[in-house]
Amino acid sequence: MSTYLFTSSRLGFRNWTVDDLAPMAVINTDKTVMEFFPMTPSTSDTQNFIERMQQQFEETNFCYFAVDILENKEFIGFIGLSRQTFDAPFNPSVDIGWRLKRSSWFNGYATEGAKACLDYAFNTLQIKELLSMAPAINNKSIAIMKKIGMSKLSDFIHPSLLDFPRLQNCVVYKITADSLK
Repeated sequence: MSTYLFTSSRLGFRNWTVDDLAPMAVINTDKTVMEFFPMTPSTSDTQNFIERMQQQFEETNFCYFAVDILENKEFIGFIGLSRQTFDAPFNPSVDIGWRLKRSSWFNGYATEGAKACLDYAFNTLQIKELLSMAPAINNKSIAIMKKIGMSKLSDFIHPSLLDFPRLQNCVVYKITADSLK
């Protein structure tokens, strides 16, 4: 397994490998995991996502990191940082996001991992501000945003979700490096 870039008490964060494609593709086809997305990505879409994350990591030293449980090296999905450039008043930005397999839910992994990513972003990368976005009906993700200290910045209509009325009303939350000092 790859060397971890950083760890939390239970999780290891790393760049993606070819071995991650199959388990991430399974996560992406779980309709419960993907409840607040307009579609479930295909294996090809997942491969493209992994390649984008690898490229972004090469350019910036961050991405939505592949995440393993340290105790057993089990891959559980991603938690990390990504550039956002879609048309919105708050972009370009760096956001923090997560997608974990359902069997790992309700263990505090998303919150623990997001806090570790905040530390990496603010203290290692010297990023000054992070955002997080979700459809306004995604209460689970919004709860994590609040648990890690983010505050609501605004509501917005996501331009990529205009054809999906249930999902298009979104929220964006914000946290700054200074707010954690």
